[in-house]
Amino acid sequence: MARILIVEDEERIASFVAKGLRAEGHQTTTVGDGRDGLDHAMSGDYDLVVLDIGLPGMDGFEVLDQLRSQGSSVPVIVLTARDSVGDTVSALEGGADDYMPKPFRFAELLARVRLRLRQGQDSGAPRQESLTAGGVRLDLRTRRAQVGERELDLSAREFALAEIFMLNAGQVLSREQLLDHVWGLDFDPGSNVVDVYVGYLRRKFGSEAISTVRGMGYRFNR
Repeated sequence: MARILIVEDEERIASFVAKGLRAEGHQTTTVGDGRDGLDHAMSGDYDLVVLDIGLPGMDGFEVLDQLRSQGSSVPVIVLTARDSVGDTVSALEGGADDYMPKPFRFAELLARVRLRLRQGQDSGAPRQESLTAGGVRLDLRTRRAQVGERELDLSAREFALAEIFMLNAGQVLSREQLLDHVWGLDFDPGSNVVDVYVGYLRRKFGSEAISTVRGMGYRFNR
């Protein structure tokens, strides 16, 4: 069970997110003002923050900047109607751990919440800014990938899949695990969405980056 702060001024959305997270066993607190959100986030009482950008009092970019400049490493998922590339990059370079544009599916938000909470379980560890494995480097701030000297743009799903693979490089991950962590869906034996996205990553990273382990799943090679 995690303590999650929701900083969102649209009551309908805040209620929807809070209800869904509580159903998963988490404790939630909701505030609708940027300044109140910053005060709550700086209290050290929360394991994760879901942060809107268009807030009264202080916008989400400023909340994020203040949060990081004051030394807080609490994971932050930015949830906003602003979905331009510039806004995405600004949020991630400003210290956000993830970014989701509205409208969104709760299952996807939940998958990202689970991933960020798992990464933050060791609260004494420094915030990880990049992952490197198998000749691939992921920049967790800019959401870009690099293979050798070649930079790649990844879709949100491709990046999330690459991230979970690289966090578990050398380990076999089943399709069920990948669906749960990236799509937040119950396993459907008839679905080939994991296989399709593994194919996308192989084309971008090289066919040798991800091995198929027959009857078990996939492994990202170190």
